Amino acid sequence: MESIKEKINPDHLPQHVAIIMDGNGRWAKSRGKERTFGHKHAIQAVRNAVNACNEINIPYLTLYTFSSENWNRPDEEVNTLMSLISETLLLEAEEIFSKGLRMHIIGDIEKLPQLVQDQMNQLVEITKNNDRGNLILALSYGSQKEILGAVKQIGNKLKNGEITEDDINEELFENHLYTKDFPPVDLLIRTSGEVRISNFLLWQIAYAELQFLDILWPDFGVEDFFQCIYNYQSKERRFGKISEQLDEK
Repeated sequence: MESIKEKINPDHLPQHVAIIMDGNGRWAKSRGKERTFGHKHAIQAVRNAVNACNEINIPYLTLYTFSSENWNRPDEEVNTLMSLISETLLLEAEEIFSKGLRMHIIGDIEKLPQLVQDQMNQLVEITKNNDRGNLILALSYGSQKEILGAVKQIGNKLKNGEITEDDINEELFENHLYTKDFPPVDLLIRTSGEVRISNFLLWQIAYAELQFLDILWPDFGVEDFFQCIYNYQSKERRFGKISEQLDEK
């Protein structure tokens, strides 16, 4: 029987996949455990997504690791998440490097504990010459704040005479976002059954295909990722055009 992976067309892959990794708390509660138990068991799902992406050569994967709103959670959970991020960066560093992946971090990084910042910067530095793929962690990230930051930067340049109003276009705006070095998102996946974006990459997903899965994040496997890619390939991406216009190419 043909596997899902074998059904995937290697010539029609998304260039950039983003994932909202949701459902850790509910996964833990369903097992009578604290929410932090779910976060600890979500690491394998992260590995599954990274491995699947690497296996079929998708060049950009962005993971919504910790949102700007997550700072409002109970201190115990936030502290556990920060410790878990720190531990994971150390444990996975060699694996990330060996896969030829280049690490990137986006978000309000200065709000993170100094130890986490140092570890992230070190991993970014040692992987900067890798070219098999890009793993992007969104940490302390909020899209509205990102967009406002871009507006302020552009406003200051306009005020200082560095640019004119005629210079302001989509390309200039995108060059002031955290994601200026990455292509737009082609496929956004969210686990847990929730159907919302949660302030994630609002500009970058303008034409992305959206898939909302009923499974909780710790249960997300390689086959689930491949199924999402297969589903993506069944969609006709028109970017505002009609089917007939695409057929003319």
